[in-house]
Amino acid sequence: MTINDAVRPRAGSDYAELSRRVARAGLLDRRPGYYLVRIGLVLTLYGAGLAGFLALGDSWWQLALAAGFAIIFGQVALVAHDLAHRQVFRTRGPSELAGMLVGNLGIGMSYGRWMDNHTRHHANPNHEEHDPDVDPDVLVWSTRQAEASRGVARFVGRWQAFLFFPLLTLEGLNLHYGAVRSVLRRKVRRPLLEGTLLFIHFGGYLAALLLVLSPAKALAFFAVHQCLWGVYMGSIFAPGHKGMPMLGPGEKLDFLRRQVLTSRNVRGGVFVDNAMGGLNYQIEHHLFPHMPTPHLRKAQPIVRAYCAELGIPYHQTGLVRSWAEALGHLHRAGAPLRRKGADRTTMT
Repeated sequence: MTINDAVRPRAGSDYAELSRRVARAGLLDRRPGYYLVRIGLVLTLYGAGLAGFLALGDSWWQLALAAGFAIIFGQVALVAHDLAHRQVFRTRGPSELAGMLVGNLGIGMSYGRWMDNHTRHHANPNHEEHDPDVDPDVLVWSTRQAEASRGVARFVGRWQAFLFFPLLTLEGLNLHYGAVRSVLRRKVRRPLLEGTLLFIHFGGYLAALLLVLSPAKALAFFAVHQCLWGVYMGSIFAPGHKGMPMLGPGEKLDFLRRQVLTSRNVRGGVFVDNAMGGLNYQIEHHLFPHMPTPHLRKAQPIVRAYCAELGIPYHQTGLVRSWAEALGHLHRAGAPLRRKGADRTTMT
């Protein structure tokens, strides 16, 4: 599927008509009760995990708990995501404060940095010039990026499809590093508050490991927890866009087509809905980022039918297929680097 598969927009705003249909269905209404229950459950799991950690003591069974905490951290990140989109609170102040408590204090991720990157991503998903999620810093996302790559991206890009999941094991550490760097460089609105909350998180995390576990068990817990959390985060956020059409320099689309054509929905039922925090309905989420999570599933048939009316491709697949498409895209994007490597081998 390419961008050219879409029909050009008709006169007027196609998105405005879709928005009216969704609003008439009541799907933009707030769901405070849902978020009260959801956040309560996540906090309960977090607290139970901490209690279990202290109860187990210096035991190798802690590695099972480390895997559990990887899931808990992922669910906390999803709560921070919904707070950032003001799905929970209507105004900026409460959303920001709750986001920092959940993100910075809860999991050691900078809420301010997340807000900046994610807002730019939503404005221009899969755009090589404007989406920070497709910056060619380690991976390349198009043959154009591959041909212009330097350094690490040039080295990794050749076989990035095979290295993608191993690299995800570092994503948790990357989030921590990015958080600290953003605070130290004052790239966030409230560097003192964010930095203080991060310091409390990291200090408490390391103190708990070193006071309860032997050095070997502490290191093993840290590795299992951080690596699996990184893989889980990648499994939540990558299927929505990776392997979907890319927009290059100078390419523009109207809002509706920009969001639908670059996004992918993932089927899977109740389990996938909860494991991915509703982000498996990526098309609906990108069209209506303030929409409460439980309404995304209900909005899907409305959005899909409307796209069919306009002849706009609407892509949905299963979870395994979504990863196959993403990895296949990464392999194709790295082809120029493999050809250059082969050419050098031939010349020598």
